Amino acid sequence: MALKYWWLVPLGLALLATVVVVLWRRPRAAQELIPVAHADRLTALPLYKKALARHRTWLVTALAALAVLAVSLIVAAARPVSESTSIPEQRNRDIMLCLDVSGSMLDTDEAIVSVFADLVGNFKGERIGMTIFDSSAVTVFPLTDDYDFVAEELTVAKKALSADATTFEYLAGTYEAAGSSLIGDGLASCVNGFPATTDTKRSRSIIFATDNMLSGKPLFTLAQSATLAKTANTRVYALNPNDYGSIPSFVSAAQGLQDTARATDGAYYPLESEAAVASIVNKVQATEAALLKGAPRLTIVDHPEFALGAALLALLVFGAASWRLRR
Repeated sequence: MALKYWWLVPLGLALLATVVVVLWRRPRAAQELIPVAHADRLTALPLYKKALARHRTWLVTALAALAVLAVSLIVAAARPVSESTSIPEQRNRDIMLCLDVSGSMLDTDEAIVSVFADLVGNFKGERIGMTIFDSSAVTVFPLTDDYDFVAEELTVAKKALSADATTFEYLAGTYEAAGSSLIGDGLASCVNGFPATTDTKRSRSIIFATDNMLSGKPLFTLAQSATLAKTANTRVYALNPNDYGSIPSFVSAAQGLQDTARATDGAYYPLESEAAVASIVNKVQATEAALLKGAPRLTIVDHPEFALGAALLALLVFGAASWRLRR
């Protein structure tokens, strides 16, 4: 805590000291000095001594209270404040869940949907959408900040993608073309799920989960889709459960996803198990939050409570002491 107008303190104390010195050195008027014979007999009385001691105690109390009152008012006038710098997190994100729903991906998709079903209750200002794809893409729901609607859709998706699901009606429309896991087309469809005009005030990110097992000939290669995402200022966060590291075909495919994430200033995460989804999504959220930090703000908070409280208490004590002195 600091004093905003700190120079008022030495100035006020100097003025206070000047007043005290002037009053102390002021000569007494002649009529105030009245000689009294045998005054020592009066001052020797026990009751007189007791009354004089009580008078002096209250006089000192009054002077001390007056001094505290003056100093407290000077400090209050100097404006005690505390300063803090904060960097606000902006909540103007657009998030697209882009999920490969080929057979090997359903467990991973369920885990991702489950995590976002829990997160959506804490969203304020973010917009979220969801697109699923296999050989063709389907928009489950577009970007929206209607969180009740999103929560309902994610609950339905979680149930449909679970191991207990008995129907594939939820995936209708995702296998309208030849092939499977056409990841280039899937990513391009997700990029197109954002508004056509780039709103520089809102960030764009895609949670791109795929087993990376391309089968067939897509319209867009992964590199072309990455270029689309970069042009649209969209970061891609790729989650790959098939990054085994030692199998050449998997290594090459994983490298493609890594290049895509790197080209869009996103990130790549090998997914060892569905249990790791939550921690990875949290990392993505933390990364996005860090990228969206606003300009530092200086906050100044006044703290007159102590000074004014001390002044009020001193005033009460001074009033009580003055009343006792008059008696």
